[in-house]
Amino acid sequence: VEIMTDLSALTRKFLLGESRIAGVASYIQNLSEILSQVRPRSRTDERRMEIAKENLREIKRHVRKLEEKVILLEEHIGVLEEGNK
Repeated sequence: VEIMTDLSALTRKFLLGESRIAGVASYIQNLSEILSQVRPRSRTDERRMEIAKENLREIKRHVRKLEEKVILLEEHIGVLEEGNK
């Protein structure tokens, strides 16, 4: 029972931290807007900006995958909690 309580507490803390994902989406959007407004002054700066934009696209992709995993885990937790009732 003690292990289950610890697991439940840990799970709840994790789920409550879900709001951080929305925070990450805001940060990504903000960075995207900033990058679109910066005007490079040289070819080197232009290349750096392209790399930064590509990195940001990859971050967006990874965040989406993490959000999908969180949803899946929440569904599994719901099933497990229903099974324990």
